[in-house]
Amino acid sequence: MARDRGGPSIAFQFLGYPITDYDFDTPSYVANAEDYGLSRADMIWFWQLYLSTKSDGVHPYVAPMRASNLSALPPALVITAEFDPLRDEAEAYAARLRTAGVEVACTRYDGMVHGFMGAAHILDKGRQAMDETATALRAAFALSGVR
Repeated sequence: MARDRGGPSIAFQFLGYPITDYDFDTPSYVANAEDYGLSRADMIWFWQLYLSTKSDGVHPYVAPMRASNLSALPPALVITAEFDPLRDEAEAYAARLRTAGVEVACTRYDGMVHGFMGAAHILDKGRQAMDETATALRAAFALSGVR
């Protein structure tokens, strides 16, 4: 939306296990539907709370995977977890950004579940993901002049 409406200027996208589509039938939604913290049923419920109508779920400002044009967006870091219903849509979004010419890094943390970065104090991979994020943000802010 910022790109389409001429601002504000955004220096970087950090997308930690992001929701990018209104689709509950991806392989990761099916394989990780239960038993990994965030469930398919949870996501359906969250979407019901978020949307005014089901048809709002296809709007590209709600589900960026539905956007016809992803060019001219800021660089991005996408972090995913192996056992997360959102994994496939996040990785597909990263691939679409890359195809659109956006600089993007996408890292899947194997063995992890949705929200693992919140346990960085006890999970090595959570700490690694936080370090990767901090490094990417420092570099983006240095380029943009933000302190």
